[in-house]
Order: sequence, then structure tokens, then C-alpha cells
Amino acid sequence: MSHFTHIKTRFQNLFYLQKALDKLKIDYKKHDQKLNGVNLVIEQSNNYNIEFAWNENEYELIVDMSFWEQPCTIESFMDKIAQQYAREVIIGETQKTGFQPIKKNQNIDGSTTLVLERWNHS
Repeated sequence: MSHFTHIKTRFQNLFYLQKALDKLKIDYKKHDQKLNGVNLVIEQSNNYNIEFAWNENEYELIVDMSFWEQPCTIESFMDKIAQQYAREVIIGETQKTGFQPIKKNQNIDGSTTLVLERWNHS
């Protein structure tokens, strides 16, 4: 029997979520929902797919934990996506105001330090 778990996220921007999944080389398919926009589906070989579904506020992760087939734990999976999503949002939104990423350091604790710069043309 399937018991789907809905995991809240802070992923609110489809573009940045897709960029994060692309950078992490996680294959997904877009499924257009008539009323709820676009959902992203990560297919698994057992047909118990993982889905990022729009709930009017954010993309929540829907998964049947009993049939998890990814190479890492759900916690690790979500941490990787959340960190990459944050990078994409920071870089994308700061570029809109003229900043450019110049350096990215992966720290020992798993965090990332981004250095951005913007030239003032006065």
C-alpha cells in the first residue's frame, strides 16, 4: 500500500528549481497541470516516482518513502537540491542588479561561499 509523504520546501521559483536539478544532473520531466501550473517528476524504475508539485505557495516534494530508489537518503537529496537552488536564486537575482559571480568555494562543512562583484559605472 502506498503512503505518500508531502515534504514542504521553500522552492517557489520553477526556473531556479529546474536549473538546480539540471546542475545536479537529476533527470526530470515537466507535467503541465491545468489548474496548478507545472509539476516536475523524477522517474524511478519501480514506477513510484518523485514529484515536485506546486501547492499555490511552493513546490512540495511528494514521495512514497517505502519505494525510495535514489542513491542517497531523502535528507541528503533534499539538502543537495536546497543548496543548489539557493545558489541559483542568489546568482540569478543578483545578476539582475548587475552583480557577477567571480568565485565559488566549497567549504569543508559542505557549505558554499559565493563571491559576487559589481562595477560601479559613474
